[in-house]
Amino acid sequence: MRFLRRVLVGLFLMALTAALLAQAGLQIYGAVSEAMSQEPRDFTREEQPQIVETVPYEPGTIVPVMTAYGELRATRQLALRAPLGGIVIATGAALVEGGRAEAGEMLLEIDPAEAEAALARAEADLSEARAAERDAERGLELARDSLAAAETQAALREAALTRQRDLEGRGIATAADLEAAELAASSAASAVLSAREALRAAEARIDQGAIARSRAEIARDEARRLRDSTTLTAPFGGVLAGVSLRKGARVTANEQVAELIDPTDLELALRLSTAQYARLAAGDGSPVGAPLTVMLDTGPDATRVPGRIIREGASVAEGQTGRLLFARIEDAPALRPGDFVTAEIEEPPLGDVARLPASALGADGAVLALRGERLEAVPVTLLRRQGDAVLVRAEALDGAEVVATRTPLLADGLRARAARPTKTRAAETGRAQGARAEDEELIALDAAQRERLREFLRTDTELPQARRAALLDQIEADRVPAALVAQIERRMGG
Repeated sequence: MRFLRRVLVGLFLMALTAALLAQAGLQIYGAVSEAMSQEPRDFTREEQPQIVETVPYEPGTIVPVMTAYGELRATRQLALRAPLGGIVIATGAALVEGGRAEAGEMLLEIDPAEAEAALARAEADLSEARAAERDAERGLELARDSLAAAETQAALREAALTRQRDLEGRGIATAADLEAAELAASSAASAVLSAREALRAAEARIDQGAIARSRAEIARDEARRLRDSTTLTAPFGGVLAGVSLRKGARVTANEQVAELIDPTDLELALRLSTAQYARLAAGDGSPVGAPLTVMLDTGPDATRVPGRIIREGASVAEGQTGRLLFARIEDAPALRPGDFVTAEIEEPPLGDVARLPASALGADGAVLALRGERLEAVPVTLLRRQGDAVLVRAEALDGAEVVATRTPLLADGLRARAARPTKTRAAETGRAQGARAEDEELIALDAAQRERLREFLRTDTELPQARRAALLDQIEADRVPAALVAQIERRMGG
């Protein structure tokens, strides 16, 4: 019975399901038949123009600005070393890390006792050398006198020998007397030779004494210089770094105690790619002399210092590419050696180019120009990218209005109209200026309100770049339209 009951229930459910499916099929068939039997309706829709923001294409001569990065170096940087070893008995007030020293200011003083003792020994050695030189001079006088006496004795012996020979020729003198006279003359000649050797030795002692005296004088002067060098002074004004000693410390000769850096005499070392170097040298073949501006990123009020390229590296180091350039930085009290800075270098000017927002250039290398009520894609030549702007050149765009921001909804041939009238912009600024009616109410902004509006516009990512630039220009005026302020505050939620 239980089995039979289950079979009956299953058959009932299957029948119910089949009935529901049949009913659904009939309803679908009826709806499709009714839709197919109706006459088609023709909707005539007019093409709605797209609202686009445009900027004028105004060609002219523009000076591109190249952005590079580099490190500041000190042109005058000196390692201060102890001239001699000893104990530091006094230090200057500037001998601290970051201390500022003036030219000639005392930095440290070393105990002069050892230097004075060395000077005394050197002076004693000099006195000894002078005494030896005087003794050699007296010996030279005696050697000269001895030589003169020996020459006189030799002359007498030679005269005696001559007489003996004369007597021996007349048969008066004997052979023994002649031989004795010859021996005496020979001995006198030997005595003259010995006296001459003694004279030469005395003269040599004179030269040796002069050399010894010169050496002693040099040693004395060196000891005196070291004695006078116990006080270390700053050769030029600057800031001290790497100070490694204090009063009472012992230093060795030539030990580095600090480093003196002139923070006002800086140069910038920056490396450019080969392409950047070629663009910068396109004018006269050398980038030397190109003006630049050095910026240290310190927030909204970044430090900007002018400079000029003065030389370029002689070779490319192993493993490096591009070119290494050096620039002279003018007065920059806020910059320090070792700062990593941004440099904006002025390139040779480009003629017949226009500055457009970067958002106006599409991936296909074309911009959309508004011709009447239709958009037209015009290919352009991209010359430079300058932050949020591009420098382009085109032959068929003079005076045309170009779409400031291209989106996927905009294409060639699309109907469009400008969002608002545009005013002529200077080619060097590349920013649209908003039109303002003469009868608008103008109000003056205080500093806090102006800064609040400026900060909001800079951070509002929904605004197009050109519109943001135009609004920023408007709020910088002395008097701003009240409607514009109210509109921005509504966007801010205030």
